[in-house]
Amino acid sequence: MTTTAPTRNRVLAPLSGLLLGMFVSMIASTVVSTSLPVIIHDLQGDQGAYTWVVTATLLTTAISTPIWGKLSDLMGRKALYQIALVIFVLATAAAGFAQDTTTLIAFRAVQGIGAGGLAALSQVLMADIISPRERGRYMGLFGAVMAVATVGGPLLGGVITDGFGWRWNFFVSLPIAVLALLMVQRTIPASAPSTRRAKIDYLGIVLLSTAVSLLLIWVTNAGRNFEWWGMETMLMVGGAILAAALFVVVEFRTAEPLVPLTLFRDRTFTLAVIASIATGIAMFGASVFLGQYMQMARGATPTEAGLMTIPMIAGLLLSSVGVGALITRYGHWKPYLVVGSILLTTGAALLSTIHYDTDFFLVSVYMFLLGAGVGMTMQNLVLAVQNSAKPSEIGVASSGVTFFRSLGGTVGVSLMGAALGTRVADLFGDSQARIGAALGSLGAEGATWAKQLTSGTLPKVSAMPEALRVIVEDIYAQGISHAFLIAVPFGILSIVAVIFLPNRSLSTMTTAERRNASEADFATVSVPAGMESLTATGTVPVAASDAPDAEADTSARR
Repeated sequence: MTTTAPTRNRVLAPLSGLLLGMFVSMIASTVVSTSLPVIIHDLQGDQGAYTWVVTATLLTTAISTPIWGKLSDLMGRKALYQIALVIFVLATAAAGFAQDTTTLIAFRAVQGIGAGGLAALSQVLMADIISPRERGRYMGLFGAVMAVATVGGPLLGGVITDGFGWRWNFFVSLPIAVLALLMVQRTIPASAPSTRRAKIDYLGIVLLSTAVSLLLIWVTNAGRNFEWWGMETMLMVGGAILAAALFVVVEFRTAEPLVPLTLFRDRTFTLAVIASIATGIAMFGASVFLGQYMQMARGATPTEAGLMTIPMIAGLLLSSVGVGALITRYGHWKPYLVVGSILLTTGAALLSTIHYDTDFFLVSVYMFLLGAGVGMTMQNLVLAVQNSAKPSEIGVASSGVTFFRSLGGTVGVSLMGAALGTRVADLFGDSQARIGAALGSLGAEGATWAKQLTSGTLPKVSAMPEALRVIVEDIYAQGISHAFLIAVPFGILSIVAVIFLPNRSLSTMTTAERRNASEADFATVSVPAGMESLTATGTVPVAASDAPDAEADTSARR
């Protein structure tokens, strides 16, 4: 009892700073989720802009995550974490002044750079102070904070949007960020930077950004601004493949690669990456399109939309905290990952069946299953990788899993957004007769709504007359449910990957202790081997106590 309390205090003090930093990151991201339809409508944006406001952040988060992870293996981690927090919050505040969707997307992209640092460095700093076996308990705290921010963010965002205007959503995190910076400064010990000189793979960054950006631009615009099979497709897809191939070549040749491809020699890392892609698609896709479903397909206000997504967050909260405690108590982690991947896939499949008038109890059950699956898999995939990674590669391995989760979420949200946009456009075309009849019944008011529907901007469904609103809600419900089908095959792939993950026992040592133990083992092996080599060459004489035959010969001469 006397040894446990100091250890717990030693862990909880620095952990509090990380938790608050994570809360700032989450609240600043989730607070705009329910107000995004209103924001895009006010800024005269379309479905493509809606998707890019999200994917711009995810893209820069994905690309910057391995950079922060690499820097954390070479430089002091505490200062890097504070820099990431400042970048994130300033970009978030600047987004509140945007006057068009292009400016908003640009500031959201800068926000993603800071978010990448917070995502990668929080995992690395936690690995420095907590062993994998004990980490399950404390990862539950991260899950709880994430759940509170994810529940409170949309609710707070809805209240702010309905009461004060959506721009205040971007300013609400500023005072919390100042407090987080102070706590990080006081509670997290400064880590000694590596003696190695930091080398950043700039060419790798450019090639990776080019490959992913071309792919996302193609997915977003194909079928709407140009044909799926045309010259634009050939140029964009061909350019993405070429950039990706060059990126692989560069990563094998550079001294400090952005994403060390040698990590894929580790079976645990490779399979965790595959599973993380599905988790990213489910997590980011649900957070983006469920809020849109509540407002565009069920006529909810931003505040109501925040309340209606609580079942998903409840699933995430209960599974994250509960499973974390069970992992710490019993040391078993793989069964929870298997169950989590199954729940995630099942939830996504069920959400692909929803309509505008689906019983909300059923929608709540579907959301709960998806949230529970994400809560069981997201943090524990990182845990499995950290448990098997070398101490010197904890940073890059942790950020590698986070990178591919963000990359999967980026591509997944783009695919879901493209599928949604295409499906909605087709359904509007097929429903021209119904829409025309509804507009005709509205008299002079019908002309105003007809102009809004043909403008290309996202309509404000909750303000529509009943006759028109039902048709538009049905169209968007079918489009959003169609988008969730994208996540299902990836979910099935994640189940297979998790099943084949090596079921290694969790270590009871922190990263620092493992590093010290490795150095001690190396010294233990190296010193005797070196002494034997010196003795064999006569450089070091054999001691009398180690040469019984020589001692016996001396006694005989006496």
